[in-house]
Amino acid sequence: MKATQQLHDLGQSLWLDNITRGILNDGTLQRYISTLSVTGLTSNPTIFDHAIKNGDFYDDAIRRKTAEGKPGETLFLELAIEDLMRAADLFRPIHDRTGGVDGWVSLEVSPLLANDAAATTGAAAELHARAQRPNLFIKIPGTPEGVAAIEESIFGGVPINVTLLFSAAQYIAAAEAYMRGIERRIAARLDLRIDSVASLFVSRWDVAVQDAVPRALRNRLGIAIARRTYREYRGLLASPRWRTLAAAGARPQRLLWASTGTKDPAASDTLYVEALAAPDTINTIPDKTLSAFADHGRVNGVMPLDGGDAEAVLAEFTRAGVDDTTLAAQLQREGTASFDKSWKDLLDRVAAKRAMLVQPDRATASKP
Repeated sequence: MKATQQLHDLGQSLWLDNITRGILNDGTLQRYISTLSVTGLTSNPTIFDHAIKNGDFYDDAIRRKTAEGKPGETLFLELAIEDLMRAADLFRPIHDRTGGVDGWVSLEVSPLLANDAAATTGAAAELHARAQRPNLFIKIPGTPEGVAAIEESIFGGVPINVTLLFSAAQYIAAAEAYMRGIERRIAARLDLRIDSVASLFVSRWDVAVQDAVPRALRNRLGIAIARRTYREYRGLLASPRWRTLAAAGARPQRLLWASTGTKDPAASDTLYVEALAAPDTINTIPDKTLSAFADHGRVNGVMPLDGGDAEAVLAEFTRAGVDDTTLAAQLQREGTASFDKSWKDLLDRVAAKRAMLVQPDRATASKP
């Protein structure tokens, strides 16, 4: 039995952190679903940027939409929605079979709206309505400014993937925003089946401290933070507040492990996938990590409900001079800035591709 199937059997969903028109057209995504137990996917601007830069899968659509006068951001969002609608349809049987628990895809709102909760809420609702797919999450960053947009979006009936979480405290803030949205739906007598996931970024912790801690502590911080967060997640699901919501018909906001590709070439290429095996969670991983785990990964047990050695490991980092509270806030700020840059780079990429594709047409039109 493949290790990917073993993860599935212990109750963890394995999602692909990639979406391109290429893997849709050539059957790669369908193969991942059929043979590697992939049951959903996530996307981000950098993925689309690389796909547009390194292939011609989008050229005809960009040329056509440019001729229709579509501006850059509108054009990109149409491309992304088209791809994610196709992916959502591939995952729809899984979504239906699991009663909506699994089989999701994710689309990001513009990170340039991150400091405007009302604009983010409006954009999330618009994107979800345009896609017309029940298994599409809209990604909203779990920043202090984003928390209000998360609550409003859940209250408004939009499924949300909370992104850019780096600590247990940031996760709790996102989870409470989700519960407030559900509680408001109870008060308004609305349907409570509004789904959400909360995405904790893992490997970026280890990249941040790699050169600042003893070798014995390398590649251990992200896993310790994940274990602490998993303890809080399980505790929240056992809390009286959540049990009241569950009894009313609400569905739990699932914890998702993000940024789980190994960045350190000296470490195992399946390090985070193996360490983060845990029931009732999701792990979203890039193609390379998926292939590595399917080839030689191992499921060596599950994450302890109580966080295991998380606090002891984090105490070692404290003694080494790492303040995880301060670093969590820094990583979230840097992540937000990185998402902004990626979005702007993507729009620049679309503009450059548009200019390249229409150039021959203009040259031909100028000939006598």
